[in-house]
Amino acid sequence: MITDLLVVLAYFCAIFGIGLYAGRKQDSLESYALGNRSFPWWAILASIIAAEISAASFLGTPGEGFVLRNFTYVQLGIGTLLGRIIVGKLFLKPFYQYRVVSIYEYLEKRFGTTTRRGASLVFLLSRVLASGTRLFFAGILLVIAYTFITDTQSATAGETVIIYLIALTFITIVTTIYTTLGGLKAVVWTDVLQASILAVSVITTIVFLVMGIMGDGSLTDAWQTILTTISDINANPCHREPLQPWLIFDLGISGNGFVEDVKYIMGSEYTLWSALLGATFITMATMGTDQDMVQRMLASRDSNTGSRAVIISGILDMPIVLVFLACGMLVFVFFETRGIAPPQKAIEIFPYFIIHCLPAGLRGLLVAALLATAMGSLSTALNALATTATRDWYCGVFHPHATERQTLRAARLFTVGFATLLIIVSSVTAWYSVMNPTIRILPIALGIFGYTYGSLLGIFLLGMLTRQRGCDAGNVLAMSAGLVAVISLELLGHFHLIPPIAFPWRVTIGTLVTFITGALFPTRQRAN
Repeated sequence: MITDLLVVLAYFCAIFGIGLYAGRKQDSLESYALGNRSFPWWAILASIIAAEISAASFLGTPGEGFVLRNFTYVQLGIGTLLGRIIVGKLFLKPFYQYRVVSIYEYLEKRFGTTTRRGASLVFLLSRVLASGTRLFFAGILLVIAYTFITDTQSATAGETVIIYLIALTFITIVTTIYTTLGGLKAVVWTDVLQASILAVSVITTIVFLVMGIMGDGSLTDAWQTILTTISDINANPCHREPLQPWLIFDLGISGNGFVEDVKYIMGSEYTLWSALLGATFITMATMGTDQDMVQRMLASRDSNTGSRAVIISGILDMPIVLVFLACGMLVFVFFETRGIAPPQKAIEIFPYFIIHCLPAGLRGLLVAALLATAMGSLSTALNALATTATRDWYCGVFHPHATERQTLRAARLFTVGFATLLIIVSSVTAWYSVMNPTIRILPIALGIFGYTYGSLLGIFLLGMLTRQRGCDAGNVLAMSAGLVAVISLELLGHFHLIPPIAFPWRVTIGTLVTFITGALFPTRQRAN
């Protein structure tokens, strides 16, 4: 354990050093929020990747590979690439043209103040809930580590909640310190470090797993064991039905007729159709209308540099997901060949493997990697929330004539304030998960933005694809209609009045309803 602690300590020293160094000579909101637009494309690329791979993805994707034993999850990568190409070619140019710091400033220039404030408020609420929920996953590993270190079978519900609270508070405080000191410069350069740690740790883990499966045999023997074990549909008591090992593309065609196929496609999370449509709309929303992601693209020198970074991140997305899924499938084979009983929750399988199966040193590296993913996502969220609140509300509403020094101070105070909110949300999520052990938190964490981001995307597309449609009053109605449509379908599915709708389709439905409703209203000419 001493070796593991030294590895983790070295990681913390590195990010604090980067945060302190990056915080020098910051004298304006633009330097705090955008790093004076000076980042190279490869740093933006690493930052996007580090921000995307949250603790939920780090733990959840191997869990999906372990349970499903196939690659259907990777289909969504098709949509993520298509969505990023659209963002890179359509969204970034107007953002750079207007030199916005908060992307919701664009909506004011296109439609009016009400649209900007409405969209900004939707983002702030959604990002707090989504980031707070995802932060919870970082505590899972530490709870399992607690039972391992104390040599207890399991902690009580009360002890578990307390461990979560301490762990989540500690992670948030550390992240808040270097984010507050260094702004986006600290976020991006720590993301580069975190992405590097993540790559090394996952590749090393895969090598360890293959060697563990191989034992005294050869690579050919290990490969045969992998093929045989994964193909055994009777193995693993916690698998989902129907189990289809090695499947990559699910066309959603069952042979039971068109209506049944539509029901299956709309109710399934991982099909080719949800990849081509659902994942494309999700990516356009998260990459094009979320200050969290767009902010780092705006920190590059020009729109072409930001476009290159986001498109290449889409190209790399599928290989990254494949590696994480393969890691989960190898953990399955490792457990089966050694007779290790896995935890019942898929999200707990990979952290259980990290704590109980990895050797000292490598275990510390994986713990550092998990902390890196959690802190990378958290730091970007804090910086984006603070930037949006400062630019759209502090400067835009309450103190329009604030000096640069006052604005920078407000941004740092907002960073601390939002950190407190995220601790509260993540702690409530942890308590709810402990008290309701059968609940699946992963779909909740990944699907929260599905309720609201369709409304955001619909309004942004209305502004960028039309010139004479949409106005302040109509946009408020349109965004409300998109939100109501998604919630209504979700409730109808919950009470079995209609077939359930899977989370990848929420943004698509919300976007279409918002766009069509907003297009009914003509754009009013505003005085310059």
